Amino acid sequence: MALLTTHTIAELRRRIQRWRDVQQKIALVPTMGNLHKGHIELVNRAHELADRVVVSIFVNPLQFGPDEDYPGYPRTLEADQVQLAVAGTDILFVPDAKEMYPTGTENIAKVEIAGLSEILDGAYRPGHFIGVATVVAKLLNIVRPDVALFGQKDYQQLAVIRRMVRDLCMPIEIVGMATVREADGLALSSRNQYLSKSQRAVAPLLYRTLRELVALLRTGERDFTRLEREAVQKLTAGGMRPDYVCIRMAGSLAQPDVNTTRFVVLAAAWLGKARLIDNLEVDILTQADQTQRLRPARAPE
Repeated sequence: MALLTTHTIAELRRRIQRWRDVQQKIALVPTMGNLHKGHIELVNRAHELADRVVVSIFVNPLQFGPDEDYPGYPRTLEADQVQLAVAGTDILFVPDAKEMYPTGTENIAKVEIAGLSEILDGAYRPGHFIGVATVVAKLLNIVRPDVALFGQKDYQQLAVIRRMVRDLCMPIEIVGMATVREADGLALSSRNQYLSKSQRAVAPLLYRTLRELVALLRTGERDFTRLEREAVQKLTAGGMRPDYVCIRMAGSLAQPDVNTTRFVVLAAAWLGKARLIDNLEVDILTQADQTQRLRPARAPE
């Protein structure tokens, strides 16, 4: 069966209204296309959470910097449509930039999540998360889904979207899905295709380095600055050009301290013309937590 694809907001809203009229639950999976297994996992989970699934494909110019890969970002609509049809997608929304930004991208209302948009990736890609928050806000307002799903590989993006939905009182559940990886640990990404064969062999170093950081945190290491510096040195020695390796509090992305028990380690590094990002969460039990968990359950009296 052919996948129903629409290119206009008006048509999409008309079709969605029919579902809403019969009280069907709606899920949205926003993407930029060039789909891989991770995207399809989001679609599959969306089917478990809702009656109808909308997927959007829009390469958003607002989140690309002037020297970034917007013109060359891989666009594979026909192949994406085949994957989405097999996955049972109800509607694919593929607007162009004129449909999403009819007056252009300069003098429009934009969404900024203060405190989260400027750090980590935001420091290296100024304006990126304003573009992300703005386009996601538009998509959420267009579709008005009950639930929207995003991958945790883009950890900071997910944090930005959660904060936006909370602060703007949007009645939408945001679901984060675990990163889908290759067998050697490399996080799936549309930009992985930029890697040459030799670069692809090096790329899993990013995941291995994050795992080593997690292991050190589990042993009680808390000199965060030293751990981050050594991780950057390891990536550099392996042939990567790191933007950052950071240890933060999970969820909030605040700076951790010696009492923190839930961490996320995040990294971004260039390998050739591919900019790879990845992250791992770690929940470290305190001694009291461990004792409580190991204590046998009390028999009923």
